[in-house]
Amino acid sequence: MGKLQDRVALITGAAAGIGRETALIVAREGAKVVLSDIQEERGKEVAQEIRKNGGEALFFAADVSKPEEVEHLVETAIKRFGKLDYACNNAGIENKATPTADIEQSDWDRTMAINLTGVWLCMKHEINYMQKAGSGSIVNMSSVAGLVGFQGVGAYTASKHGVVGLTRAAALDYAQSGIRVNAVCPGVIKTEMIQRFTQGNPEAEQGLLSLEPIGRLGTPAEIGQAVVWLFSDDSSFVTGQAIPVDGGLTTK
Repeated sequence: MGKLQDRVALITGAAAGIGRETALIVAREGAKVVLSDIQEERGKEVAQEIRKNGGEALFFAADVSKPEEVEHLVETAIKRFGKLDYACNNAGIENKATPTADIEQSDWDRTMAINLTGVWLCMKHEINYMQKAGSGSIVNMSSVAGLVGFQGVGAYTASKHGVVGLTRAAALDYAQSGIRVNAVCPGVIKTEMIQRFTQGNPEAEQGLLSLEPIGRLGTPAEIGQAVVWLFSDDSSFVTGQAIPVDGGLTTK
């Protein structure tokens, strides 16, 4: 019996990186998993891997910036498995390194639409169901960039700070409804997003590594384990928190 046995979890951005590993770990802990991403083929592969390992999983393609797709996603999860106990709103994008005044408005708008509005849209529909059920745990994926500033990534930093603020507000709104809402703030994690950001530049990679007092990059599994803890009853008195899982980065 796993910590999440017979529960139902929805995870966005589940085709790769943190979302993929979180989905696999959540499934190993006994939950039935609904995965979503815009990368349909890769998302289906993750769902297939879960089923191959004896779990239950459904993939549903959705763009979290589109209200009707998010609504349909949550409805599909509930119709398929009959309930929704947990949600990890993980879908997000990075933006190219650009000084704040030079950010193109189209880049700003897209970053906000996915990283912040997308989290709100997911919570909107997840919470509507969880209120009726009288329980639920939501984990929003922020970043250390949601806790401190980073040069050259103004749109990303603003969006992730927004996720933290939204998480805290929602936690207070629904604290007496049996719903807990928290955020995880990863440090520099070894994912495709980091590879895209550094573009294979050794100096850029070393620069990111130097931010980590622990002396290495984090792994997606380490973030996934934090999500499992926040989903589970082990964290039953925890809500409204933005928890850094960052190798000590934000302690400097």
